[in-house]
Amino acid sequence: MGKNIDSFGLLPNNFSFSDVENQTRDVLAEKNIKVLEKDLNAISLLNQNQRHAFEVISKRVYENKSGAFFVDGPGGTRKSFLYRALLADIRSKGYIALATAASGIAASILPRGRIAHSRFKIPIDTSEGRACKISKQSSLASMIKECKLIIWDKAPMCKRSAIEALNDFLRDLMNSDKIFGGKVIVLGGDFRQTLPVVRKGSQSETIVASLINSPIWPALEKLELTQNMRARFDPSFTDYLLRVGDGTDQAEDDSLIHLPSSILVSNGSQNASLHDLIDVVYPHIHYRSENPALPLNRAILTIKNHFVNKVNDILIDKFPGIAVEYLSFDRALNPNNQVQYEDFLNSLSPSGLPPYKLILKPGVPVILLRNLDPTESLCNGTRLICKSLSKHVIHAQIAVGDFAGKDVFIHRIPLQPPTDEQYPIPYTRTQFPICLCFAMIINKAHGQTLDYVGIYLKEPVFSHGQLYIALSRAKTASQVKVLIQSPFFDKPRTDQTKNIVFKEVLETSRIAAK
Repeated sequence: MGKNIDSFGLLPNNFSFSDVENQTRDVLAEKNIKVLEKDLNAISLLNQNQRHAFEVISKRVYENKSGAFFVDGPGGTRKSFLYRALLADIRSKGYIALATAASGIAASILPRGRIAHSRFKIPIDTSEGRACKISKQSSLASMIKECKLIIWDKAPMCKRSAIEALNDFLRDLMNSDKIFGGKVIVLGGDFRQTLPVVRKGSQSETIVASLINSPIWPALEKLELTQNMRARFDPSFTDYLLRVGDGTDQAEDDSLIHLPSSILVSNGSQNASLHDLIDVVYPHIHYRSENPALPLNRAILTIKNHFVNKVNDILIDKFPGIAVEYLSFDRALNPNNQVQYEDFLNSLSPSGLPPYKLILKPGVPVILLRNLDPTESLCNGTRLICKSLSKHVIHAQIAVGDFAGKDVFIHRIPLQPPTDEQYPIPYTRTQFPICLCFAMIINKAHGQTLDYVGIYLKEPVFSHGQLYIALSRAKTASQVKVLIQSPFFDKPRTDQTKNIVFKEVLETSRIAAK
């Protein structure tokens, strides 16, 4: 109406709308992150390579200079330890530092870690465009603009288009032509581990999708970690893992690798069964442990969700306690299909969705399948222990991470799988967004250090780096057991399996690092 708001005394004289912008929920959430004393103390415990990387990166942050880095290191070199030290140092000084990773479990290892696609609103399917779905006027954009450091762990797992999307967004947000808009960003990972594949096909399609073929790759400053801290008490095991990751211990023609008899179940006996592997990994599963988190320090890794479900079904039967069964409500989006296809929908087990029939017992370990409240660590990949089971709510406790011990309550939510040739009928499944995690697929084990690892190879691995990832989760060779039940050999062998390694990718990454 042509009047000035200052004339009405509604706001203090020193009020600034920029103050409101800086105090958004996203900014406050990041600035109020509690820095743990152990993470600050980690700075003094860094080894030589970690110390060098820490000093180079933190110097760029505090001098307000741009910096785009790639931290390269085999599994076990404690890249996450370096990230936690960087995050603690910067956050302790009142600055914002964002922690992200390619997978939920890897993100849960970092303080307030988030999946990169979730944090930066990057579309999973970039075929229709790769832009981050963030408005420049939003609270999230204000927080990203203010942050001093961005960490993206397991970056080689992601398609190059996702990383390029973040680069484009930051350049637009910061109004800068510099890489990542002049922000200090740390990409980290190991090219020996799982790489993205555009579609089933040749090796070249994997390279096209990989970070090393992106225009961003040559512009990244390379920082290398070499000392395996996870398996430092077993040097021979460390050397063996590198040979597996590099593919130097296998025949060139058929990708077969011979595994040492010491890590095979029953020393490679053809009569060894899945139950033998389970008894080795979970020897006292029949008795309720005094340490409820004990099952989380052990895991059986395998290659397909079908095999994961098989192992979890066996273990939930062995676990003590009274079972509670939760049935989902599967509803076709087209009401005309409900009666005709209801039984069919109940039989489906799409990846990333809980099963139609979810069987739980008090004390079992579960994993969260959706982001419920990322600021409180309820993210996809968060591991929990079930405390009590009621009809409509599950009382659980966060098992690992900075929120370990926090009580949470999970309820049913509607979930929708992607519509494709495999699931042609659009439908929603209303169920608790959790599943058992006695066993998990190999690709979900990124970044974890386990007290005991079982590897169930009902079929050989089918992707680059899968065998290397599974073996490298253990600290010593005595803490890993492998069961091979591959039926495709002319003469069944229980001491040989496939090891898929794209040596061209490794060679390209090494040349670029030089």
